[in-house]
Amino acid sequence: MKRVALVIGNAEYHENPLANPGNDAQDMAATLRNFDFIVHECVNGTHREMDGAVRDFRGELYDADVGLFFFAGHGLQIDGVNYLLATDSEMGSEIDAKHTAMSLDFVIDSMEKTGTSTSVIILDACRNNPWERRWQRSASGRGLASVYAPRGTLIAFATSPGQVASDGPGERNGAYTSALLQHIGAPDCTIEAMFKRVRNTLSVATKGKQISWEHTSLASEFFFNLSVGARIDSYRATSIRDGLLELDETRESHEIIRKLKIDTWGVQNPALARFNATVAARFSRDSLFVIGRNVYQAACGNANAAVALIDDFVARTNGLKPEKRKALLDGMLFEVFFNSDGEIRDTPKDSRFNELFSLQRYASTSSSFDFISECLLPYSNRFYAHPGKCGAVAIDVVLAQSSDDDPHTVRVCIASEDLLRPDDSFGSKYEEPIRFRTFDREDFEERISRQLLIPLHLLSFTYSGVCKKPTALRFPRAWTVRKRFG
Repeated sequence: MKRVALVIGNAEYHENPLANPGNDAQDMAATLRNFDFIVHECVNGTHREMDGAVRDFRGELYDADVGLFFFAGHGLQIDGVNYLLATDSEMGSEIDAKHTAMSLDFVIDSMEKTGTSTSVIILDACRNNPWERRWQRSASGRGLASVYAPRGTLIAFATSPGQVASDGPGERNGAYTSALLQHIGAPDCTIEAMFKRVRNTLSVATKGKQISWEHTSLASEFFFNLSVGARIDSYRATSIRDGLLELDETRESHEIIRKLKIDTWGVQNPALARFNATVAARFSRDSLFVIGRNVYQAACGNANAAVALIDDFVARTNGLKPEKRKALLDGMLFEVFFNSDGEIRDTPKDSRFNELFSLQRYASTSSSFDFISECLLPYSNRFYAHPGKCGAVAIDVVLAQSSDDDPHTVRVCIASEDLLRPDDSFGSKYEEPIRFRTFDREDFEERISRQLLIPLHLLSFTYSGVCKKPTALRFPRAWTVRKRFG
């Protein structure tokens, strides 16, 4: 599902500047990216810049499923029509304002004509009109006017029609955007229910002075954050969130799970010593899924029996019914990317990534890689290539050398983009690498594969620069090629 958003925040007006819209736009853009939106930003836009941004946005919506437009800044109504003010809008009269601001109707029409199934327009723009008194004949009213929402569209206002909203002085965000940011990520919450939560929080924050409002004609349910447990119905909730699983030690499968959860090789290895296709056939699909999760966990802790089960998975599960073999491998793959609460991991568990994903080459395991691909679909912004579905990827490694006896230092590129950057998890603040670790070429390529989360068998490396066949390479410490998200 392709999701595209345009986020505009105008604060630096020549007259009557605002405190919050720049922050509102920045924070909203970051939040939407976490929910797999392709986000375009326009901060402190002129009328021309806003017009161009909407036209570009419209062009990208033609092959999108969801479009979202967010505006924070001055907004007003003239003759019952709503206008969103650019930073250079002329406010000498209502005529000047009408022709130098952006009509909300232009935004609505632009989104409607693209045919997206779901369109969302969010306006933190219902502030009072500070220019009203200078106009000889005021055709404006308080706040913004009610509008028609075409089919498949939801329009959300920071306050009810004809009322005005707070800019939230002294706070980072306006009162409405602050409430929105608190609730937009609520898992498995429909957009209508989410905006009800926003309305309640906003009312409390403003002591009932500001009541948000929506006009909707959505034809289907939409979720910003649909959890993997709600999307995947192949396994029970206690398998997806296996931290909630209550172990019954009278069950053979649960006894294996319990032992695998003990972080001791002397317990983990014997638990798997007799685990084979005959034993697995006695277990339910849900039990095998959870066993698979814990096998991968144990393998990452270097339990030999768990590592051997992954390495020899096809032979060890020969004769097992396809749906049960799939459940076991599904669990292993799921554990790479999701934690015990069924939430996407900030850092994937990748230490046995290549051993596991080498199974992708077998036709008999393809359904499991389809499964993990579906699980990860809402998080595709976190990957250079979608796990489980990607094809061959070319990596260009550019080599440099500081002296004749030094191993080669590197730049790592995909499609000419240099991917090497400081690793945020180490808090690195250096703009250039200062410490290095030396790897032989095989270990270097495996490291790159794990950080990119692209299996080695799908990667081709081309080396250029001072050497085309390096034997050793220097990789900067506290740097990574893992994709940044959030």
